[in-house]
Amino acid sequence: MGIQFVDKADLWKSALLLNLKLRDRFRIAVDDHRGRAAVLSPDGYFSTSIHRWVTRFRNFRRESLPSPPAFYRRRVSKDLTAEEESALFRMLQAVAIPLIGNACHVFMNGFNRVQVYGLEKLHDALLNRPKNKPLVTVSNHVASVDDPFVIASLLPPKLLLDARNLRWTLCATDRCFKNPVTSAFFRSVKVLPVSRGEGIYQQGMDIAISKLNNGGWVHIFPEGSRSRDGGKTMGSAKRGIGRLILDADTLPMVVPFVHTGMQDIMPVGASVPRLGKTVTVIIGDPIHFNDILGTEGAKHVSRKHLYDAVSSRIGQRLYDLKTQVDKVSLEQEESMMSHDAKTSSERAAEILHRVDWDSFGMGAQFSEESSANSNKQTAQTDDGNVRYPKRGVSSEGAISLKIKKFMDSTEMMGFAARGLFMNEYKSWGESAKIRPLKTWKEYLNRGGLRQDTHTC
Repeated sequence: MGIQFVDKADLWKSALLLNLKLRDRFRIAVDDHRGRAAVLSPDGYFSTSIHRWVTRFRNFRRESLPSPPAFYRRRVSKDLTAEEESALFRMLQAVAIPLIGNACHVFMNGFNRVQVYGLEKLHDALLNRPKNKPLVTVSNHVASVDDPFVIASLLPPKLLLDARNLRWTLCATDRCFKNPVTSAFFRSVKVLPVSRGEGIYQQGMDIAISKLNNGGWVHIFPEGSRSRDGGKTMGSAKRGIGRLILDADTLPMVVPFVHTGMQDIMPVGASVPRLGKTVTVIIGDPIHFNDILGTEGAKHVSRKHLYDAVSSRIGQRLYDLKTQVDKVSLEQEESMMSHDAKTSSERAAEILHRVDWDSFGMGAQFSEESSANSNKQTAQTDDGNVRYPKRGVSSEGAISLKIKKFMDSTEMMGFAARGLFMNEYKSWGESAKIRPLKTWKEYLNRGGLRQDTHTC
């Protein structure tokens, strides 16, 4: 009987096939001591049993220890940098921010009208705050172009040239960073990406806090998204603004402002901004949090409650400013409506005063009436100033009554039918004022009124 030698390669293949068959058949993993990667030790390798006991101990320790709180203070280093801090993007920022900022400034103040109350508060915070003191500006969010349009309108052009000290802001990745082109553009204008639904401890928030730790300026919309009803209402301030302020190494200076009118320049769904609109901005006093953070009990308050307290205070201040700006805007609209009505009446009175009534035979009556009204309305006020009468037509002895003295009702209706008193003053040009007068004079020259005047 001959001895058969077994090749080691065939033996290894047979063992591997058996391993696979057992795994597929019984759904178990075959323990191979020689093929398992073990943890290094001074003696060589740990056995599988020791490795299994170490793994169980780690799991037990992880489950037995208390889990970290949901809200905590995460310290952010000043050296935390992002892609926006690269040399390439700094060069783009130095060119794009002054160019776009000044263009928005000209658009808002040249093609539209911006009324600002309390502008010195913002300028003082930008120019005169202590060195390395961070600044956070908060505002309501009405239109998609609130930043940069509103912020550019509040800053003088010389500040817009300093791209390094201008604001950083946050924008959702699904809106501003959809593709490489939009991502590069928004990064070049100092916009940081944040992802919706990833919480307040995401990388975009950490980078914004690092900007504050370096004494920078960050602008944020506490509502988190723009208003869906054209700025009529404001949403509540989100917890992220609380973390942005409290987790900074130095408590930032917080300046709030509220605006209205951007819903007219860029309505919801519009792709091109409108012209000739009015935007009203009210800048409030800096918001302080000493009563929240300066007490002894603040050390024992949870981080969540501190975030909520700070965000609630900011939201309440913005709501108060929103009430004020709505009131100011309403008063301005009423004033403009009354001014337009007054202007129209003054124009009508001016046209009537420019009529040559002598050619109609009524010059003496109007001169007597105007002199009488002039003497009647001119009076001496209490402070010694003379009050002169306004140009216009008094209710006594109106134009229609004077005309009726020289014309009967049928002739008056004839004038109306000929378009002498209706649909002739479509424009206020001189030609539009003279055409009906020439027609009237021609009618008088034909003897229409002169016979009635001589017979009276």
